[in-house]
Amino acid sequence: MAYILVLYYSRTDSVKHLALQIARGIEQSGLEARLRTVAPVAPSHDPSAPAIPESGAPYCTLDDLAGCDGLLLGSPTRFGNMAAPLKYFIDQTSENWMQGSLIGKPAGLFTSSSSLHGGQESTLLSMMVPLLHHGMLITGIPYAEKGLMQTTGGGTPYGASHVSGIKNNTVLTDDEKQLAQALGRRVADLALRLREKN
Repeated sequence: MAYILVLYYSRTDSVKHLALQIARGIEQSGLEARLRTVAPVAPSHDPSAPAIPESGAPYCTLDDLAGCDGLLLGSPTRFGNMAAPLKYFIDQTSENWMQGSLIGKPAGLFTSSSSLHGGQESTLLSMMVPLLHHGMLITGIPYAEKGLMQTTGGGTPYGASHVSGIKNNTVLTDDEKQLAQALGRRVADLALRLREKN
């Protein structure tokens, strides 16, 4: 069965809440949303997490990535860049790159930061780079989505986003939810169209 992989890292659940909204959008298009996360990394380089998380989404495998019909990649903003655990996982995807398993598949991005000008757009742009190396088709959120013009929180043409507040306790706004769902639908719809052509 066709599925869209929603792969994210979330330490305080802000990115996880966006991932759940994105999954809603995917499922509105009739595809399965497969939620996956990555393990945290430790400075000592020793394994810092059990093989299976105690709760939440399972850890992503390279097979999850290879078998997806589309990808939505999410990370908190870390100084205008993706978080180390997600980057660490992406750095392990050479096998997928060599096999070309992601070539021609649609992808979108999402992030969260504690402040409005916390580097959301540069984080989304930095997350695009490895996906372009994999030959993926990057999609954003078009301005036909009215939420882009009225949001006072997150949401950019580069991808879905959320402003979580300094204590990471701000709930998603209606615009942030709507834009996240729109991005999920967009990637799913593109994946369906591409499947029909092949």
